[in-house]
Amino acid sequence: MTSAAWLQLGLFLAVLIALAWPLGAYMTRIIQGEHPVAVLWLKPVERALYKLAGVREEQEMGWKGYAFALILFNVIGVFAVYALQRLQGALPFNPQAMGAVSPDSAFNTAVSFVTNTNWQGYGGETTMSYLTQMLGLTVQNFLSAATGIAVVVALIRGFARHTAASIGNFWVDVTRVTLYVLLPLSLVFALAFTQQGVIQNLLPYQTAHNIEANHFQQPKTDSKGAPVLGKDGKPVMVDASTQDQVLPMGPVASQEAIKMLGTNGGGFFNANSAHPYENPTPLTNFLQELAIFLIPAALCFVFGRMVGDRRQGWAVLAAMTLLFATAVVSVTAAEQNGIPQLAALGADQQVSALQSGGNMEGKESRFGIIDTSLFIAVTTSASCGAVNAMHDSLTPLGGLVPTFLMQLGEVVFGGVGSGLYGMLIFAILAVFIAGLMVGRTPEYLGKKIETQEMKMTAITILVTPTLVLVLTAIAVSTEAGRAGIANPGAHGFSEILYAFTSAANNNGSAFAGLSANTMFYNIATAVGMFFGRFLMIVPILAIAGSLAAKKRLAVNSGTLPTHGPLFVVLLIGTVLLVGALNYVPAVALGPIVEHLQMVMAH
Repeated sequence: MTSAAWLQLGLFLAVLIALAWPLGAYMTRIIQGEHPVAVLWLKPVERALYKLAGVREEQEMGWKGYAFALILFNVIGVFAVYALQRLQGALPFNPQAMGAVSPDSAFNTAVSFVTNTNWQGYGGETTMSYLTQMLGLTVQNFLSAATGIAVVVALIRGFARHTAASIGNFWVDVTRVTLYVLLPLSLVFALAFTQQGVIQNLLPYQTAHNIEANHFQQPKTDSKGAPVLGKDGKPVMVDASTQDQVLPMGPVASQEAIKMLGTNGGGFFNANSAHPYENPTPLTNFLQELAIFLIPAALCFVFGRMVGDRRQGWAVLAAMTLLFATAVVSVTAAEQNGIPQLAALGADQQVSALQSGGNMEGKESRFGIIDTSLFIAVTTSASCGAVNAMHDSLTPLGGLVPTFLMQLGEVVFGGVGSGLYGMLIFAILAVFIAGLMVGRTPEYLGKKIETQEMKMTAITILVTPTLVLVLTAIAVSTEAGRAGIANPGAHGFSEILYAFTSAANNNGSAFAGLSANTMFYNIATAVGMFFGRFLMIVPILAIAGSLAAKKRLAVNSGTLPTHGPLFVVLLIGTVLLVGALNYVPAVALGPIVEHLQMVMAH
């Protein structure tokens, strides 16, 4: 890794911590019901929302009531987003007259955005009207992010409270997070993005007439506009050419801001953050990386403040930062080393020059390898599917890093809320393992970790690996699953493994070489996304309720300190060990085999 890459990593982490610390203090006050002077004017709006919805602000819920309200709210969201897509042809703000989205794609997208995954099997600029983008997808970017924060806040209350029967009010938590945190931050980032050139308008698409014709291939379609499939199950391609270039427009900056801040990741355009209208400059690229990690990092400080020991928040943040820095170094080194087969073609000076700069395949020249590698590590550490390069073009080891980051459960900063509650589950497991070593009942933050907590912890940790591995096995063993593979062999397996890893862990990024907009993948990834989200949340809320009801124990000589370097190492080891044990066989069949094939061919 070059000195420039080290400098960028150091700068990124320094700016992140400098911004996350005050944001954490602000968020703690908001969550606890305080209203700083700067946002006091929003209090009447908050009260009006409660009155309109029939919510009693002071009435709290037990964990079952909290879970029921959360699931009901999100299921309604699935129906609302699905309906918008199916009816968009008859609705306003549709200057390109885009018709209804197909039922399976609409279902997949609805589940995707409600679960904070933002997996996209479609091209946004050719599929979704402005109304669907704004009222459906962007709104869910706010609400799914607020849901994740509400869950981690409930879990933190479980640690902070004692002999309590409630863990908060879901409706109040979601309202406050959306109104006082997500909306103001989104406004600030949206203005910064528009200043840098990210578009924000409601204009019809513009057409530019080029001097030279552009020759390309496109899928052959039938009378209904559906692609014609060949005997291999893939679209039949036909030659085409044009001198006209259609330039898509739309309200991009507003969606881009919450897409990043909420660790959502769904792009307004098919190329996502590689598109110059979404991510035009190195500065916007840096701001987007900061936005992805800003709230997850701030929540670590919220955790320390709410449990009454700020060192606990720093310990969790330290574990996340060390894992993240290792990932950045690994992916950057892999991409800077490039492909040895290109170096072997020394007779071609252009190829040799390309190889000397590393693997630039699939990357934007305005970002380069260093900026792109940092973005890759950020977006797959967090539960954010945004990409500024095509992951399918990464080297085998470069592609292994984002895959493995997701397979760890995306607890390395992770999604807003989901990253921290996932890491706290690993912390519970870590103190349990430490307790087994010394033969005493494990404790974390003064709460005994007993049978109920460990059962729920086991369910939480095993949900996503089970979904990923079972769905991957079904895909590679069925004709419908194999039909989407563009690159047979080890890389094709990696494409499928990455897809279900991304779906079940609610990330949303893809290798992009897999043709996933089919009935099989739309249904299969929707199953992974829905259960990967809510089969984790419910056990976590059960843990929160169980911990809140317990008494807080006093610290004694036998208590394991959970704020020092020893615990940070134990926590990192637990995260890596569980991730490795779950996925090593599958990873060996994909990225590792592909890397060995590359080395042996050289």
